[in-house]
Amino acid sequence: MDLNKTVAVVTGANRGLGRHLAAGLVERGAKVYAAARNPETVDLPGVIPLRLDVTDAESITAAAQIASDVTLVINNAGISTSAPLIGGDIDDVRREMDVNFYGPLAVTRAFAPVVENNGGGTVLNVLSVLSWFHPAALGSYASSKAAAWAMTDAVREELAPRGIAVSALHVAYMDTDMAAGVPAEQKIAPADVAAQALDGIERGLAEILADDTTRYVKGSLSSSNSE
Repeated sequence: MDLNKTVAVVTGANRGLGRHLAAGLVERGAKVYAAARNPETVDLPGVIPLRLDVTDAESITAAAQIASDVTLVINNAGISTSAPLIGGDIDDVRREMDVNFYGPLAVTRAFAPVVENNGGGTVLNVLSVLSWFHPAALGSYASSKAAAWAMTDAVREELAPRGIAVSALHVAYMDTDMAAGVPAEQKIAPADVAAQALDGIERGLAEILADDTTRYVKGSLSSSNSE
C-alpha cells in the first residue's frame, strides 16, 4: 500500500501510539482523520480531528459518513483496567471487551463499505503480545486482545474478496500512559512501533511484530511442553 496516496482514519489518535501513527502517516504524505472521543483534544498539525467513540454506534456511523474517502482504517483505541477475570470487577471486564473487541469490530463493519467503494485498502488492528500470552493478573485485557486477534484473522478472510487487507500489530510494553508503571528499560518507544506498523502496512504484512518479546512469544506458540 502506498501511504502517500492513502486517506486514513486512526482511532484513539489524540495520544500515545495513535498520535504517533497519525503523525507518521502525515509525514508519509497521507491525509489523516485523527479520531477521538473528544476531538478537541487532538492537537496534531496536519490532521483532521474527527469525533469517534468506539463504544457509540451513532458516532461510528457519523464518522464513516464524514470520512467517506478513507482507504486505511487503524483500530488503535484501547483500554486496560488490570482486572483479573475471577477477582476483578465484571464491569471492567465488559468495558475492556467493549473497547478492545467490539470497538474495532464495529469500526471495521462501518468503514468496510467505505474502503471498498474507494477501490479497496487496509485495516490495521492494534493488538498485543497478550493476544497469545495470558497472565492471570491481566486476564481481562489478555482475553479481549486474544478475541481481537481471532476477529482479525476471521475478518481478513471475509474482507479479502472485497479488496481489503487486514493486518495485526502486536507489541509488548510501550512508553505510553497505559504502561506507566513498567520500568523504562522494558518499554519500546511508541514512535518506533508506529514506524514499524506503517512499514508493515506498506509491505502488506498480515502480522507485524514490533519487539523482541513479542517475536519470542509468537515463536513459542509452536513449541510443545509435552514429553
